[in-house]
Amino acid sequence: MTKIETDQNAVTARRDATREKLLVASLDVFGRYGFDGASTRRLADAAGVNLQAIPYYFSGKEGLYVATADYLTELISNHVGDIRQRVGARIVALDTAGEPMSPEEARAFLTEIAQSMIALFVSKKSESWARFIIREQMEPTEAFTRVYQGIMRPMIEIARRLIGTILNEDPVSEHVRLRAFSFIGSILVFRMAHAAVLAQMEWETAGPNEVATLRNLAAELVAALGPVKGGAA
Repeated sequence: MTKIETDQNAVTARRDATREKLLVASLDVFGRYGFDGASTRRLADAAGVNLQAIPYYFSGKEGLYVATADYLTELISNHVGDIRQRVGARIVALDTAGEPMSPEEARAFLTEIAQSMIALFVSKKSESWARFIIREQMEPTEAFTRVYQGIMRPMIEIARRLIGTILNEDPVSEHVRLRAFSFIGSILVFRMAHAAVLAQMEWETAGPNEVATLRNLAAELVAALGPVKGGAA
């Protein structure tokens, strides 16, 4: 490798590092202050970069905001991508063969997903994610569309499919959709009401022992799922 090539690689690495710093900082700043409250100066200072880096890398604050949504989608995908791919591949294989998934297999998959998500939601790293997503839930923008299409919709649809199998109902039915959201909400509460959970449980933090307890709870929530007696309303 020539000196010119080495220098070019070094410049590229610095540029990538600057871009990464902006995305990491923006996820926290946009989550705390919203789009209007997050000035470019505040964003740049939080990232420890030059103010001109924002228009250079993202064409302005709007571009940075949308890129932050894509970055968030990527972060979450890195945590749930493996299970999503495995379940998705299994569903495709069964559909291709014209075979149904058994309720037992659906419960096993849903338990694994729920345990992975509940451990993620009580972790420190998910704080900034939650703030950003909550703001977009209240006042959706293009950023919500990115996050929803990239991670939320695929996971919700997998949950619907698994819950529909467990309930022996059509996964696209209104009842299964509502049951899926109710189930997901019972997991999300451990992030959205994190402070209340710690206070009520008298936990100082969600350490390994607490996470183990919550993983057991996730398994119980899946085990409690079952068809409504007399059929769905």
